[in-house]
Amino acid sequence: MIYEPAEDSYLLQQTLEKENLNKDTKILEIGVGSGFILNFLKEKGFENISGIDINQKAVDFCKKNKLNVWKSDLFENVVGNYDIIIFNPPYLPKDKKEDQESQLATTGGKKGSEIINKFLIQTKNHLNTGGIIYLLISSLTQGVDYLNFKKKTISEKPLFFEKLQVLKLEL
Repeated sequence: MIYEPAEDSYLLQQTLEKENLNKDTKILEIGVGSGFILNFLKEKGFENISGIDINQKAVDFCKKNKLNVWKSDLFENVVGNYDIIIFNPPYLPKDKKEDQESQLATTGGKKGSEIINKFLIQTKNHLNTGGIIYLLISSLTQGVDYLNFKKKTISEKPLFFEKLQVLKLEL
């Protein structure tokens, strides 16, 4: 299963469009899914964009669409630093009724924050000085440890059962 764009993806896209980012910025997207965000950035003229995903099917799909994507579990296979790191993570608490393949795309751990917390710890080794993280979370996500990052909510979208937020994080 490849994660297809949904409300969270569209909110992230709209937020990035409003951010007026420098097109020379070196960007890494974590968890590219179908490549929706990378394609959006490519169409806007960004050239120094890369992405990773834990799902080999997503990686293969994105490569067929000529995106610079490789397989990695968070930063496991990432070398170098980036000015911007974008992450629309699996952020929902574990639901035992959900099948395992779907959980890979949606479930962030028992509280929903375990993958995010691991990401935030590892990010410091791959974010340039003055770099920015764009992180999407849900009101259902519990227990996020933002470490020493300065956190600002820059967009929100209320849904029937949750509120999505895009956070801008800086050291």
